[in-house]
Amino acid sequence: MIPGGLDAHWWWLIAAALLGILELFVPGVFLVWMAAAAAATGILVALLPLPLPFQLALFGLLAMAAVFGGRRHYERNPVPSSDPLLNDRTARLVGQAVTVVTAIENGEGRVKVGDGVWAARGPDAPAGARMKVVGADGACLRVEPIPAIEARPPAAGA
Repeated sequence: MIPGGLDAHWWWLIAAALLGILELFVPGVFLVWMAAAAAATGILVALLPLPLPFQLALFGLLAMAAVFGGRRHYERNPVPSSDPLLNDRTARLVGQAVTVVTAIENGEGRVKVGDGVWAARGPDAPAGARMKVVGADGACLRVEPIPAIEARPPAAGA
């Protein structure tokens, strides 16, 4: 019995419930795995009366195992997203046309993307040239010239 009138396992189960509720308000912080570890600790403490230092060590080990297991699960079974590039800003820019604002010389310059200016690498190009984003290295965009549209001969009878 712990001060407050409740057995130790009840405190662990209350902690598990509180951590589970906190996960609802702060999603994605992995509190659900800590809640699972607290619940498992509460169940084990109910079955085996362990002294507090062992309970804390058990919770620590179970928490590490739960977080590790949860991460492995999500790596193997990713959650499908309607916008998989949501948090990959540079990947979202691939294929977009940009304007060179600082001439690309010796492979480096700056391009305008929307209302911002990004560092860019690619073939030399004067300021004002139109380029296409083909990739990124960190926060530096890789660009290539946009090919000119070839003139087509007029259709017969036109």
